[in-house]
Amino acid sequence: MIGVFDSGFGGLNVLRGITTQLPQYGYIYLGDSARAPYGSRPFEEVYMFTKQGVEFLFEHGATLIVLACNTASSEALRKIQSDYEKSPNKKVLGVLIPFAESAVAQTDNKRVGVIATEGTVRSGSFVREIQKLDDKIYVVQQACPLLVPLIEAGEMKATDSLLRDYLAPLLADGIDTLILGCTHYGLLETQVRAVVGPDIAVVSERDVVPASLEVYLERHPDIEIRITKNVAPRFYSTGPLDRFEQLGSMFFRTPLHAERATLG
Repeated sequence: MIGVFDSGFGGLNVLRGITTQLPQYGYIYLGDSARAPYGSRPFEEVYMFTKQGVEFLFEHGATLIVLACNTASSEALRKIQSDYEKSPNKKVLGVLIPFAESAVAQTDNKRVGVIATEGTVRSGSFVREIQKLDDKIYVVQQACPLLVPLIEAGEMKATDSLLRDYLAPLLADGIDTLILGCTHYGLLETQVRAVVGPDIAVVSERDVVPASLEVYLERHPDIEIRITKNVAPRFYSTGPLDRFEQLGSMFFRTPLHAERATLG
């Protein structure tokens, strides 16, 4: 199966995009809602929590894992990939490179904005990956620490004024491309587009990750052939299951049944 790990509900929006484009595979999702958000946590905690989530998914049948959580991809991915470099049957992928490639392809004026968690902004990962591809691109980042708790509470409407405040400095810097650098922010894409207007390209994980994953599997048939196919997706949460099922079904756009996961 293909595992998808996130700090909470946001990765379900990404999984929805993946299952729409690649419906033939089996999927297992783990949301660490009990310890969300990750964005303000120190590196050591983000790494430990992510490693525990990855181990859980491998133990429950995953062959390939996507770290949908941008904070985990930014702060823990390299070390976790190093942990598993001697295990050829266990692959862990992040989401930063597909984001960077899409942003570079879409910007005309070479001014790219990023909204993300405090941890992702602190890591500088988006700046590094974008400028690896084109060092002439100016990247302006904005940490948005109050968005994830509201989204996890299902209070999307309460984010309207916050979004305007967070996006104002990026718009003032003249960006023409905006990266939604947290899985949760994809759930606010309509609201974001209303603030930035039609002339700014918005790069969402739900759009870029499925295509990138499809290309990866085409290039690695030795991995693709080992992935379980044509089975129903499985969902796990470390938080309250009734809340995960209620909000998760809204984010995944399909009713879902979750099982309890215990990490650590």
